[in-house]
Amino acid sequence: MGDGSGGLIRPHSSVLSAMVRGVDALLILAALRLALELTGRPLDHAAFTLASAWAILLFIGFGGLLGLYASSRTHSLQALLARAMLAWVLTATTMIIIAFLTKTSGEFSRVATVTWFSLAPALLVLERLVLRVVLSSLRSGGHNTRTLAIVGKNSQAEELHQRIAAAPWMGLRFVGFYDDRAFDREKGQPHATALLGRFDDLVARARRGEIDYVYIVLPMRAEKRIVDLVDALADTTASVYFVPNFFIFDLMQSRVTQIDGIPLIGLHETPLFGIDGWLKRCEDLAFGSAILALAALPMLVIALGVKLSSPGPVIFRQRRYGLNGKIVEVWKFRTMTVCEDGANIAQACRGDCRVTRFGALLRRTSLDELPQFINVLQGTMSIVGPRPHAVAHNEQYRGQIRGYMLRHKVKPGITGLAQINGCRGETDTVDKMHQRVTYDLAYLRGWSLWLDVKIIFMTVFKGFSNPNAY
Repeated sequence: MGDGSGGLIRPHSSVLSAMVRGVDALLILAALRLALELTGRPLDHAAFTLASAWAILLFIGFGGLLGLYASSRTHSLQALLARAMLAWVLTATTMIIIAFLTKTSGEFSRVATVTWFSLAPALLVLERLVLRVVLSSLRSGGHNTRTLAIVGKNSQAEELHQRIAAAPWMGLRFVGFYDDRAFDREKGQPHATALLGRFDDLVARARRGEIDYVYIVLPMRAEKRIVDLVDALADTTASVYFVPNFFIFDLMQSRVTQIDGIPLIGLHETPLFGIDGWLKRCEDLAFGSAILALAALPMLVIALGVKLSSPGPVIFRQRRYGLNGKIVEVWKFRTMTVCEDGANIAQACRGDCRVTRFGALLRRTSLDELPQFINVLQGTMSIVGPRPHAVAHNEQYRGQIRGYMLRHKVKPGITGLAQINGCRGETDTVDKMHQRVTYDLAYLRGWSLWLDVKIIFMTVFKGFSNPNAY
């Protein structure tokens, strides 16, 4: 390419991939050596030497299957680290199974093994963090880049261009738009400077090796134009991608799947697929058990206070929508003189005569929700997620707020993104409920374990008390 945009590493991506594999092997060995030194085991232990060889082969094998060594240019750092962790979990699990089946587990020090299994993923994750920083710096400086052309000149194409421009770490150097009809229509106009030509011009540049990536952003009704262009680009080495017009949908989660070879694109899906669901459940069990252990005595005191302050049960149970819209029973310390759970439920408002004096204190501090950690251990709730609303309120708002029921694609939570952003208390207007739902759907779109930990941390400082909670 005449403009020299190839950068320092561009011709050597396969070499870079091989180097990463080599570093992975060295780090696994280094983690083992450090684990043996820390636990006082001999460094030439034959069993561990054989185990290290198996670990390297398994990790690189699983990593290859998970795409860990493919180009990470368009993948988020979170996805890259998750793949590395998953590859190591699979490696460690397989090694444990092999040791059990071959009856060789007794040859290994359990302390040394646990130390090794903990150190290795930490080093492998750190390696990828450093690599991402280095590559991002190179790409932001104009090195290790790839040229990108966008086919189509419409609002979706402009949106795609803006997102790529806002992420220089990807190293995708935008060269311009190509569109037959737009070129004829906008030729000579000042705002058409980024419109470089027609499809034939793009194909010619791609054949000369000047275009690395082609993103086709044409409406689905332009099927013949798309097919003709893809056929023409098949005579080049450019990587071609079709970008469906997903901006017409209010997407929560999407994923690609298939039925007997027919590709399907999920538009509304849960973010908790496979191992993510297991990780979320482990998070709930770990945090839920710890919090209940710490709160056991305060809960006994609160239960006594509820019993002595007003007649009625200590625990208030109310039907609410849970995962996939199924009815679950949510527990709270009773804070009112009534236990409403019918077709019409009036929300608590300021100065509500139904709220007891002790109950008002519990509601202001969210202590009335402590029994919901039992729901978490039962599996009907999660620590972090959209707050569950009474069934009557769900039926009221689901027809007024678009996407309202999508919040039930995950388990309801004790706290959530809406709560740490001040959305608590009475929802006396549709706009207030809409704001909560907006935060809930944003949580589902961006879910990660780190986001859960962040929300839990923020809840401790700003989520328990709120002037709107009464």
